Amino acid sequence: MTLTPVRLGQALFTMVDPSRGHEVAYNRWYERDHRYSGCMIGPGWFAGSRWVATKALKDLRFPETGPVATKTEDGSYLAIYWVHEPEMEEAEAWARTQVGELYAAGRGFAEREHVHTGQYLPDSTVSAREDGVPLELAHDHNYGGLVVVMIEAADGMDRADAIRTIDSGPVKTLLGKGAVDLVSSWRAKPWPADHNVPMKMGNDGGSPDRILQMCFLEDDPARSWQQIIDYAAEIESSGAGTVTFASPFIPTVVGTDKYTDELW
Repeated sequence: MTLTPVRLGQALFTMVDPSRGHEVAYNRWYERDHRYSGCMIGPGWFAGSRWVATKALKDLRFPETGPVATKTEDGSYLAIYWVHEPEMEEAEAWARTQVGELYAAGRGFAEREHVHTGQYLPDSTVSAREDGVPLELAHDHNYGGLVVVMIEAADGMDRADAIRTIDSGPVKTLLGKGAVDLVSSWRAKPWPADHNVPMKMGNDGGSPDRILQMCFLEDDPARSWQQIIDYAAEIESSGAGTVTFASPFIPTVVGTDKYTDELW
């Protein structure tokens, strides 16, 4: 039998706020129903993880406003899912149908707001180690922290050149400091013309050519946040682009309501 390696084709990135007063109900609905019925049981959806930004973590965010989060307090929960490359079209078609059927059956949750939800395609991955954790396994490695960085390429800078500049300079410097283990860069994938969902999907995240980075850490990112501040400054001084959103997240404790009382 020939084994076919898993090929990461795209990601779903969804940052959401529960309505105030509905934090526990939202958390339970998402973990005990929607995370699985709306994503993980679908064809091609092979991995995922869920993250939270408490008020203390949100207070570390910068800049104060931007195209991803209008205010630094926006976006308490982040769910990220990987989709297998050979099944991308099937996965998308299934998700569109499935979400509609779930809402029609009364299995939606109205007391929430999408801050930014989008599909992203992988551009590059840089690891701190020669034989580090493959990006396909990042969700199952049980990382202790995640930093999301959104970058707009500088005027006149080709997007691919901007990523090469960032990966060869600022990313290598960041990884060399020891806190961040893996940095992946992503490009936005437009929603299909027939995309029809029963809720608004939040901000557009910036220009179509923006660069989304997911930085995985073994430890709580608050403990090494100065490294991210310095990283953003180095990106801008390199001439590659401008950071429009930088946020630390920690993993939720699945099956519990931990952190639901620390969001605001």
